[in-house]
Amino acid sequence: MLSAVTHVPSPALQDCELTFVESERIDYEQAVLQHRNYCKMLERCGVRVIILEENSVLPDSVFVEDPVIVFDEVAVLTSMGVESRRKERATLKEFFSRHRRVEEINLPARIEGGDVLKIGKRVFVGESPRTNIAGIRALEHIIAGYGYSVTPVKVSGCLHLKTGCTALDESTIIINPAWVDSSAFAEFKHINTLPGEPFGANVLRLSGNGSDTLCMNEAFPQTIDLVGSGGYSLVTTDISEFVKAEAGLTCMSVPFLAM
Repeated sequence: MLSAVTHVPSPALQDCELTFVESERIDYEQAVLQHRNYCKMLERCGVRVIILEENSVLPDSVFVEDPVIVFDEVAVLTSMGVESRRKERATLKEFFSRHRRVEEINLPARIEGGDVLKIGKRVFVGESPRTNIAGIRALEHIIAGYGYSVTPVKVSGCLHLKTGCTALDESTIIINPAWVDSSAFAEFKHINTLPGEPFGANVLRLSGNGSDTLCMNEAFPQTIDLVGSGGYSLVTTDISEFVKAEAGLTCMSVPFLAM
């Protein structure tokens, strides 16, 4: 069964790390409601949702994707690109040690889960403000023995690779070519983001329950129409308070197949 780890929003969310966006007031009560609706969306897709709360004092803890990268064979704890987030990974280690063998990437190698895009056995990793080449090579060292190939991707102008590129299926990506080097995805069909919705490329693909569903941000209606015209199964939700924290749909959960 497909499961997903999430974490309740921290009351300190307003103090989250920001790199490319200006600070705005975050409505915490609204963020809690939106997170609850996000979890309900996952459940409607047939996902068993696990909600953690151990890191509630840490501002960015709702973004559980970054401290851990989960494969069928192994869970990889990341070193994180900023010091303020490094305490988050202990909770993810404790949880995933019950489900997977756990490996760790440590400094000076830097990597965050938001930079890791898995498409089958191909793993694309953004070289970004939060992930360096040493982090990419450290991940490759851990997973190559399981049959995964790793491709570095240059990222500029956005926080993570998956801010500007995600997979819609095994052969199609949606991408903002102004932020992500599209040449790394030469073998894939490309759908480019629309001029008025540059953050629309962050799509959460859920697969593993016998069918694929794409989760999309309600803030990008033109992108939703564009992707929907391809015949994909779509669900949408509002995460506007988390967008203020430089977040997308993918960073708020860690889907994994329970073994």
